Amino acid sequence: MAKKLFYHGKLKLFAMKTFNLFFTLLIALVLVFPVNDSLAAGKPDKRAKKEMKRKAFKQARKEARKFRKKGWYVAPGALPMDKQIEKSWELQYKLDENGYPLYIVATGNSVAETQSAAKLQATELAKLELAGLVQTNVAALIENSIANNQLNNEEAASVTKTVAASKNIIAQEIGRVIFLFEIIRKIDKNVEVSVRVGYNNALAQEVAKKAIRKKLEEETDILHEKLEKLMDF
Repeated sequence: MAKKLFYHGKLKLFAMKTFNLFFTLLIALVLVFPVNDSLAAGKPDKRAKKEMKRKAFKQARKEARKFRKKGWYVAPGALPMDKQIEKSWELQYKLDENGYPLYIVATGNSVAETQSAAKLQATELAKLELAGLVQTNVAALIENSIANNQLNNEEAASVTKTVAASKNIIAQEIGRVIFLFEIIRKIDKNVEVSVRVGYNNALAQEVAKKAIRKKLEEETDILHEKLEKLMDF
């Protein structure tokens, strides 16, 4: 009986040592080879991307049918209309790490005697629309910043006025845009071009902040320190 208990005790001790050794090795493996977040989240990411592509494909087909019915077509050698529109929707569905749209998207239409002239004008109009979108976003942030900083009524009015008039300045500062699609149709002897362009949202906000700050420095007497605090968002 004593012999049995002795062997039982040794077996129990061996099992405990084995478990401890296994647990120690497991901890060491986790420390040396940490779990890859992207791999751990791979399945949800793949599902999300698949769903995004499905939605973009569906929206593109629907939109392309409407355009074709109205006489729109793409230039020879360009990607098919459906593919161009699908690309634009995929970009619009992309979100940053905080869940906000990664890109802002705008459209411009123009009619001219030549396709190149119409495209140039349409692009400028699209940039102006982009500027309007980012101006609205930045204006809301500045209004909130005015409330949190000690600006007097005159300074606050100057800031609001400058921001309201900043659309054209922002449009001039916007650099190269991403062309998402370009479609064409004949209007009598002229050509109408419609373009859809994209621009990185975070970059657009920085462009707007710099343009507005420069204008505030030129047109107001607000102290440098106050401007620093005002534009710190």
